[in-house]
Amino acid sequence: QVQLVESGGGLVQPGGSLGLSCAASGTIFSIYVMDWYRQAPGKEREVVARIFSGGNTYYADSVKGRFAISRDNAKNMMYLQMNSLKPEDTAVYYCHTGNVVTKVAGSIRSLEVWGQGTLVTVSS
Repeated sequence: QVQLVESGGGLVQPGGSLGLSCAASGTIFSIYVMDWYRQAPGKEREVVARIFSGGNTYYADSVKGRFAISRDNAKNMMYLQMNSLKPEDTAVYYCHTGNVVTKVAGSIRSLEVWGQGTLVTVSS
Protein backbone atom coordinates (compact mmCIF):
# COMPACT_ATOMS: atom_id res chain seq x y z
CA GLN A 1 0.00 0.00 0.00
CA VAL A 2 1.11 3.53 -0.67
CA GLN A 3 1.34 5.88 2.28
CA LEU A 4 1.84 9.63 2.51
CA VAL A 5 3.32 10.98 5.72
CA GLU A 6 3.53 14.69 6.47
CA SER A 7 5.98 16.34 8.82
CA GLY A 8 7.01 19.83 9.83
CA GLY A 9 3.86 21.33 11.30
CA GLY A 10 3.88 23.38 14.46
CA LEU A 11 3.34 26.76 16.02
CA VAL A 12 4.73 29.86 14.35
CA GLN A 13 4.22 33.57 14.88
CA PRO A 14 2.53 35.73 12.25
CA GLY A 15 5.04 36.72 9.62
CA GLY A 16 7.13 33.65 10.28
CA SER A 17 8.06 30.72 8.08
CA LEU A 18 7.54 26.99 8.24
CA GLY A 19 8.38 24.12 5.95
CA LEU A 20 6.31 20.98 5.45
CA SER A 21 7.46 17.69 3.97
CA CYS A 22 5.52 14.77 2.54
CA ALA A 23 7.11 11.37 2.13
CA ALA A 24 5.47 8.81 -0.13
CA SER A 25 6.30 5.19 0.56
CA GLY A 26 5.30 1.81 -0.80
CA THR A 27 5.41 0.36 -4.28
CA ILE A 28 5.34 3.47 -6.44
CA PHE A 29 5.82 3.47 -10.19
CA SER A 30 4.88 7.09 -10.72
CA ILE A 31 2.98 10.01 -9.24
CA TYR A 32 1.68 12.49 -11.79
CA VAL A 33 0.39 15.22 -9.52
CA MET A 34 0.76 15.91 -5.81
CA ASP A 35 -1.11 18.47 -3.77
CA TRP A 36 -1.16 20.20 -0.45
CA TYR A 37 -4.64 20.72 0.97
CA ARG A 38 -5.63 22.37 4.21
CA GLN A 39 -8.66 22.39 6.41
CA ALA A 40 -9.26 25.11 8.96
CA PRO A 41 -11.68 24.61 11.86
CA GLY A 42 -15.24 24.85 10.65
CA LYS A 43 -14.23 25.16 7.01
CA GLU A 44 -14.09 22.86 4.02
CA ARG A 45 -10.84 21.30 2.87
CA GLU A 46 -9.23 23.39 0.15
CA VAL A 47 -6.32 22.94 -2.20
CA VAL A 48 -3.35 25.12 -1.34
CA ALA A 49 -0.82 24.17 -3.99
CA ARG A 50 -0.32 21.55 -6.66
CA ILE A 51 2.72 20.29 -8.50
CA PHE A 52 2.92 18.09 -11.57
CA SER A 53 5.64 15.58 -12.28
CA GLY A 54 7.15 17.90 -14.87
CA GLY A 55 7.39 20.73 -12.37
CA ASN A 56 4.40 22.88 -13.30
CA THR A 57 2.71 24.36 -10.26
CA TYR A 58 -0.58 25.85 -9.17
CA TYR A 59 -1.30 27.99 -6.13
CA ALA A 60 -4.48 29.15 -4.48
CA ASP A 61 -4.81 32.92 -4.67
CA SER A 62 -4.62 33.16 -0.89
CA VAL A 63 -1.05 31.81 -0.80
CA LYS A 64 0.45 33.07 -4.05
CA GLY A 65 3.74 34.79 -3.49
CA ARG A 66 4.06 33.39 0.03
CA PHE A 67 4.11 29.60 -0.39
CA ALA A 68 6.36 27.50 -2.61
CA ILE A 69 5.71 23.89 -3.53
CA SER A 70 8.43 21.55 -4.75
CA ARG A 71 9.04 17.85 -5.16
CA ASP A 72 11.84 15.37 -5.57
CA ASN A 73 10.54 12.68 -7.92
CA ALA A 74 13.50 10.38 -7.32
CA LYS A 75 12.84 10.36 -3.58
CA ASN A 76 9.03 10.53 -3.80
CA MET A 77 9.07 13.62 -1.62
CA MET A 78 7.04 16.80 -1.75
CA TYR A 79 7.63 20.03 0.14
CA LEU A 80 5.78 23.20 1.00
CA GLN A 81 7.73 26.27 2.10
CA MET A 82 5.41 28.72 3.80
CA ASN A 83 6.55 32.30 4.34
CA SER A 84 4.87 35.41 5.67
CA LEU A 85 2.40 33.25 7.51
CA LYS A 86 -0.89 34.73 8.65
CA PRO A 87 -3.30 33.59 11.36
CA GLU A 88 -5.72 32.59 8.61
CA ASP A 89 -3.18 30.02 7.42
CA THR A 90 -3.89 28.05 10.60
CA ALA A 91 -5.18 24.65 9.54
CA VAL A 92 -4.41 20.98 9.27
CA TYR A 93 -2.33 20.53 6.14
CA TYR A 94 -2.72 17.34 4.13
CA CYS A 95 -0.54 15.76 1.50
CA HIS A 96 -2.53 14.23 -1.35
CA THR A 97 -2.22 12.54 -4.68
CA GLY A 98 -5.05 11.54 -6.96
CA ASN A 99 -3.04 9.25 -9.16
CA VAL A 100 -0.20 7.25 -7.69
CA VAL A 101 0.54 4.29 -9.95
CA THR A 102 1.16 1.24 -7.81
CA LYS A 103 0.63 -2.51 -7.72
CA VAL A 104 -2.41 -3.85 -5.92
CA ALA A 105 -2.93 -7.60 -5.73
CA GLY A 106 -0.67 -8.10 -8.70
CA SER A 107 -2.38 -5.50 -10.87
CA ILE A 108 -1.20 -2.04 -11.80
CA ARG A 109 -3.59 0.55 -10.41
CA SER A 110 -3.86 4.29 -10.06
CA LEU A 111 -4.93 5.23 -6.56
CA GLU A 112 -5.88 8.30 -4.60
CA VAL A 113 -4.04 8.63 -1.29
CA TRP A 114 -4.26 11.14 1.58
CA GLY A 115 -1.78 11.73 4.35
CA GLN A 116 -2.88 11.91 7.97
CA GLY A 117 -2.36 15.66 8.18
CA THR A 118 -0.11 17.96 10.16
CA LEU A 119 -1.29 20.95 12.18
CA VAL A 120 0.02 24.41 11.43
CA THR A 121 -0.88 27.10 13.95
CA VAL A 122 -0.06 30.73 13.26
CA SER A 123 -0.46 32.74 16.42
CA SER A 124 1.33 35.22 18.61
